[in-house]
Amino acid sequence: MSVTAPQGFEAAGVVAGLKSTGKPDVAVVVNRGPLKVGAAVFTSNRAKANPILWSQQAIADGVVEAIVLNSGGANCFTGSFGFQTTHQTAEKAGELLGISSGDVLVCSTGLIGTGDEVFRAKVLDGTAAAIGALRADGGDDASLAIMTTDSRPKRATVSRDGWTIGAMAKGAGMLAPGLATMLVVVTTDAVLDAQQADAALRAATRTSFDRLDSDGCMSTNDQVTLMVSGASGVTPDAADFAAALAEVCHDLAEQLQGDAEGASHDITIEVVGAASEDDAVVVGRSVARNNLFKAAIFGNDPNWGRVLAAIGTTDAAFDPYDVDVSFNGVRVCTAGGPDRPRDDVDLTPRATRILIDLRSGDAAATILTNDLTHDYVHENSAYSS
Repeated sequence: MSVTAPQGFEAAGVVAGLKSTGKPDVAVVVNRGPLKVGAAVFTSNRAKANPILWSQQAIADGVVEAIVLNSGGANCFTGSFGFQTTHQTAEKAGELLGISSGDVLVCSTGLIGTGDEVFRAKVLDGTAAAIGALRADGGDDASLAIMTTDSRPKRATVSRDGWTIGAMAKGAGMLAPGLATMLVVVTTDAVLDAQQADAALRAATRTSFDRLDSDGCMSTNDQVTLMVSGASGVTPDAADFAAALAEVCHDLAEQLQGDAEGASHDITIEVVGAASEDDAVVVGRSVARNNLFKAAIFGNDPNWGRVLAAIGTTDAAFDPYDVDVSFNGVRVCTAGGPDRPRDDVDLTPRATRILIDLRSGDAAATILTNDLTHDYVHENSAYSS
């Protein structure tokens, strides 16, 4: 049931006509309490969609009672009209739920630069319809309504000693740090205050969504929201909750990676032996964003030279002539030179693991990415048609 797995939440997903496919495209998740705590992390892109601008203001007091999400239109670069649309969406939800519009977050996803009176009317009508359809088991419907190019919904739940975390996500392209092109709603019936929720969410996203780098393209609409109902009455140990939340976020990040547009390989780049965690991240990311490397993986070519060339562009502390590189458990490069033959590497499985040992320290980090395929180019060349 994803976001309605924890106690205290209702959700719905409905068809509002925003998508030409006739599939669900407006979702609402409502926190019935007793707590109405919220935290959110937003895209670091300077170009932010109108729902992001609204939600950043609304979350400032740490109170969230509902969130409205639409697919089929990003409502980004649509000027004051677009911001008014977002504002009216929150007002409509607030009116129907009997709550303040300032406690309603709004998320949108879809094509940038489109939005008119018809779009606005459909969003507002969809919001009303979704609120009328709210159910305690409506989480799965909500997860379907936020999909765009996704081939399947992304859901995750974790239960611990008397409390539960539930979550849903969308995302299949423009996956890059800060956060990735995603809308994520996480709910919990644990007892947390706003400061605890914010700290746990930021810690979890730092090592999950912020390390998902499918194509190096950062979206304008990314938002990860945590809603806390406290309905279980259980106050978890802070470390236990943080670990469970991180588990959920990692699960969703891997689901997003596995559904990346056109991908034929899910690539895990593990960097070890780094002088610092930041060095490990920057090295891993340099490989994840290297189109020559990604094209080689698509062709099942363990071209370790492209790995060394990519990491050599960073300012991380290591000697490029003292680095080991392995593909799927086969070390093909040691100390900056050839090791086992490339023919020993099997890159036909979808799951692909690259291990880079910098031999410069004890820090490590893992970046998730995908290969560069014909299908990815085709899908994105025709995205707005």
